[in-house]
Amino acid sequence: MAAWSAPPASAQGRRLSLIRDAEIEHIIRSYAEPIFLAAGIRPDAVGIYLVNDPRLNAFVAGGQNMFFNTGLLIQARGPEEVVGVIAHETGHLAGGHLARGQEQIEAARRTALVSALIGVVAAVAAGDAGAGAAVIAGGSTLAERGYLSYTRGMENAADHAGIRYLASAGYSAEGLLSFLEYLGDQELVGQSRQSEYARTHPLTRDRIDSLRAYVATAEATGRPLPDAAVEAFGRMQAKLIGFLQPQVALQRYAADDDSVAARYARSIASYRRGDLASALAGVDRLLAEEPDNPFFHELKGQMLLEDGRPAESRPSYQRAVTLYPGEPTLLVALAQTKLASQDPADLESAIADLKQALDARGGSTPLAWRLLATAYGRNGDLGMAAVALAEEALVQGDKAAARQQAQRALQTLPEGSAGWLRAQDVQRVAEGDG
Repeated sequence: MAAWSAPPASAQGRRLSLIRDAEIEHIIRSYAEPIFLAAGIRPDAVGIYLVNDPRLNAFVAGGQNMFFNTGLLIQARGPEEVVGVIAHETGHLAGGHLARGQEQIEAARRTALVSALIGVVAAVAAGDAGAGAAVIAGGSTLAERGYLSYTRGMENAADHAGIRYLASAGYSAEGLLSFLEYLGDQELVGQSRQSEYARTHPLTRDRIDSLRAYVATAEATGRPLPDAAVEAFGRMQAKLIGFLQPQVALQRYAADDDSVAARYARSIASYRRGDLASALAGVDRLLAEEPDNPFFHELKGQMLLEDGRPAESRPSYQRAVTLYPGEPTLLVALAQTKLASQDPADLESAIADLKQALDARGGSTPLAWRLLATAYGRNGDLGMAAVALAEEALVQGDKAAARQQAQRALQTLPEGSAGWLRAQDVQRVAEGDG
């Protein structure tokens, strides 16, 4: 599990702390793919992202990208609720609500602006600043009401679309109902204590009543998810709690609980609390039972790599890549172990791994670009190292640094070469918003 900060998603307006975890992304995608197909969306066209945020929220932003707060995944009371949220958010994607929502925001902004101008005129004409303030306040309220009315409409539309997708995929809508009922309870508490999802997804009692009526007669009602999906959910929660709340994990997953999820959580929590011996012993026991589980190999590799033992961690990462080929987070970690070697062949192999990772969806991370810059630098290719550093800066939202490194690459690389052209592209993007 790795984390980094990303530039603000367009729908959120704030910097996000993202987590990359191949296993959790794989689990969410396994739930989502039948829903995406039902919606007529190519599964590989949708990015799945984890936000390191304890608040209960999920949203779509930046095109076909779906974001899940760790708080939602930890607080969900079963995989059915996660599936329900996926279906609802897919309704937003398929309905084009993100683009249309931006249009409504702009319309609301224009309404507020016009009201402000009218308010200024009213104040001058009446010689009363209070009159102008009243007009401005009224216009702002009107703009807000118009936008909230639109978002409530979008939420209803996403519910109905999500129900269709769930039915087509053979899923029960009970999880979505359970989740919305929980949000309904949130509206009874003060706004400061409400979940973020309740505030960003306006809820009405009619939505719950409509969904409850549908669930009462739907063909899939009462149909459980496959055992594998339920077990995967348990492992996902165990992993998140182990990494993010290690003390809670040791309390929640008692020592006498011999389930895989409990042992997984305790091993991770021990690692996070500095007890590497217990952590490794726990992972080795898990691997003895599931030797072909790439994520157990990945976890062992991470423990050893972060303990400063890259040579010992490499076999674990190599096995993980063999079992789950093409996964960018695994390729980046494997390349990191190779860069710790003094063997020139390992340097070339690391560059190949990093290029493969960066070509994959979701592989463009600051760490991947930083490692590639390091590898190029050690190889004496300073121009390509500058390109990689420019890409790293761009991913981090540092446009000034991106422009500086791109200019350095343009001065170093042969004009017209692939690297030179890429440096030009980075420079254009970095200069796009100043």
